[in-house]
Amino acid sequence: MWFVTTTDSFLADCRARLAFDLLSNTWNAVVLWALRDGPSRHGALRESIGGISSKVLTETVRRLEFNGLVERHAYPEAPPRVEYELTELGRTLLGPIGAIGAWAFEHGDEVMAAQDRRAEAASSSGGRQNA
Repeated sequence: MWFVTTTDSFLADCRARLAFDLLSNTWNAVVLWALRDGPSRHGALRESIGGISSKVLTETVRRLEFNGLVERHAYPEAPPRVEYELTELGRTLLGPIGAIGAWAFEHGDEVMAAQDRRAEAASSSGGRQNA
């Protein structure tokens, strides 16, 4: 196993939990994956991702920068130019992100079918089901 399993493996301050917290944000993994081929400007990054607002993208790259996964490069030009790029640490997450993506591709239909069954059962029983 890739980490030592103990009864304390997933306590709030453990390193495995830190990694899960980094990947649990919807946009973190998406932005990291979008930067896999090299530096990108904000507008190009937003366009390549789709469905993300400018504000949320800015918040996400700041969070990734804070965690040492992305670098922001500002160039002294007129008009100003800023590019975002993965750090070496950020590149180390591409493998796990790719593995999760492969799992989703292989099992996504099964998960959606289970969700549909639960939603159908909830609507037919009049009860409320949690996601």
